[in-house]
Amino acid sequence: MLRRKNDSIDYGKLNEGIRIGVNILKIVFILAIVSLVFICSKLLGDWKILPFIGNILAIISPLFIGIVLAWMFDPFVTFLNKKGVSRILGAIFVYIIFLSFIYLLIRLMIPSITDQLNDLVQSVPSFINYLKENIDSFFDNLNNLGDYNFTDIKIGIYDSINNLSKSLTVDLPTTLMNAVTSIVSGGVNLLIGLLVGLYMLFDFDNVKKHLYSLIPKQYQKDTITLINQLNNNLKSYVRGTLLIMLILFIFQSIALSIAGLEAPMVFGLFCAITNVIPYIGPYIGGVPAVVVGLSISPMTGVFVLIAIITAQTLESYFLQPVVMGKTMKLHPVTIMLGLLIFAHFFGIIGMILATPVIAIFKTIFQFFNQKFSIVERITDNELKQ
Repeated sequence: MLRRKNDSIDYGKLNEGIRIGVNILKIVFILAIVSLVFICSKLLGDWKILPFIGNILAIISPLFIGIVLAWMFDPFVTFLNKKGVSRILGAIFVYIIFLSFIYLLIRLMIPSITDQLNDLVQSVPSFINYLKENIDSFFDNLNNLGDYNFTDIKIGIYDSINNLSKSLTVDLPTTLMNAVTSIVSGGVNLLIGLLVGLYMLFDFDNVKKHLYSLIPKQYQKDTITLINQLNNNLKSYVRGTLLIMLILFIFQSIALSIAGLEAPMVFGLFCAITNVIPYIGPYIGGVPAVVVGLSISPMTGVFVLIAIITAQTLESYFLQPVVMGKTMKLHPVTIMLGLLIFAHFFGIIGMILATPVIAIFKTIFQFFNQKFSIVERITDNELKQ
C-alpha cells in the first residue's frame, strides 16, 4: 500500500498516514476522556455515591482547606527560606500578609457591594416597568400586522418577568444571607483549615517526603515526576486565573461605572467570576449587565455592551496569552464537551472545574505516552495493517 511500483517506500503517503492516525487518536482520546467522565458521573449518581462523597468531603474539609493553602503558599515560604528566613517565621509572615489582605478586602468591598445591591434591588420596579412598556409596544405593533392573537405569549412573558422580579427582590437577598450564614457557620472549619495549612507549611517538604514514602520504591521516581508536572500546571492555572479575575474585576467595575450602570462593582465581580468558565462564561456575566443597562437607557446599554466587549477583548488577546501562556492548552471541542458533562452533573461548580480536571487527565496521558510511546505503537500497528 505504501510502496510504489519499484518497491520503494512512498514517504509522502507514509507521513500522511501517520498524520491521519495521530489525529484519529486525538479524537479517540477526547471521546474516551469524555465517556469516562460521563460513565463515572452516571454511576456515582445512580448509586447515590455523590451525596456520600459530599458528606465525607464536608467532614474533612478543614484538611482539604489546609492542604490547598499549604500548596499555594509553599513557594513563597520556600523563597523566604532561601533568603535565610526560617520556615516557621516565613509561614507566619505569609499568613499575616494573606489574612491582612482578606481583612482589607472585606472592609473595603463588602459595604460598597451591600449598598450597591440595595440600590439594584430598589431599581427593580422601574426596570420591570420599562420591560413591560417595551413588550406592550412590541406586541401592539405585531397585532397591527395581522389577525393572530399574541395575548397568551404576552402573558407568558409577563409571568417570566414577574418571576425575575421576585428573584431579584426576594430570592437574591435571601440567597446572599444564606451564603453569609453558611460562611459564618463554616467559620470553625475554616479556622481549623487555616491552622492545618499553617502547620503543614512549617514542614511542607517533610510532609511531601512522608507521602512519597508510602509509594512503592519502583514507582516513586515516575510518580514524583508526574506529580511535579501536575503541580506546576495547576499552580500556573490557579495563579493566572486569580490574577485575570482581579484585573477584570477592577477594569469592569471602573468601565461599568463610567458607562452609568448601577451597582458596577456587583456586575464587575459577577463578570470576573463567570469568566472562569471558558467560552460561555463572558456571556453569562455580560447579559444581565447589558439588560440592566438598557433598562436605564439605550445609550447606557450600548456603553455597557462596549465596556464588556472591551474587557473580553483585553482578556482574550492580552491577559490569556501573557498571563496564562501555554498553561492548560486544550482543544475547544474538548472543553465544550467537558463543560456540557460537568454542568449536567455538577452545575456551575462543575463548569468551573471542568477545564483543570480535563487538563489533569491530559497531563497524565501525555506522561504515560512519553514513557510508553502509546500513540507511536498504535500508529505503527495501524500502518502495518
